[in-house]
Amino acid sequence: MKKHAFLIRYGVWVTLLGSGSFALHCLGRGYSNLAPFGDLLPVSYAVNFGLAFAIVWLLYTYRKKMRQQIGFLFMAGSLLKFAVFFTVFYPFFRADGTIDRSEFASFFVPYVLALLLETSFTAKLLKVLERDEPL
Repeated sequence: MKKHAFLIRYGVWVTLLGSGSFALHCLGRGYSNLAPFGDLLPVSYAVNFGLAFAIVWLLYTYRKKMRQQIGFLFMAGSLLKFAVFFTVFYPFFRADGTIDRSEFASFFVPYVLALLLETSFTAKLLKVLERDEPL
């Protein structure tokens, strides 16, 4: 259990932040007279937080083998997220010719929150690798 404490802790944070922010986002959309689950909101949260977990899991898994490339792998994860945005979400949002604020927020709010969490845990991972301590 202690061997994977870092990933368990990260998984708890991903779950709490993802579900909490999703609930608040749905409530905010409801108060704004928008469909709470509209604009692919559930898919956006699932994809962003799922990819954030997968990216940090991969960084953790390969932290010793690819120690010098962790930053590049992190950047590749961000590139993957943008590729998903432009292939999955962008065509849906541009279907009417414009991207309105609610559509923009439905992707970029979970993107930014997941990115902040992903960045903070990757920084912790790098700090531990720098000191050569076990996680």
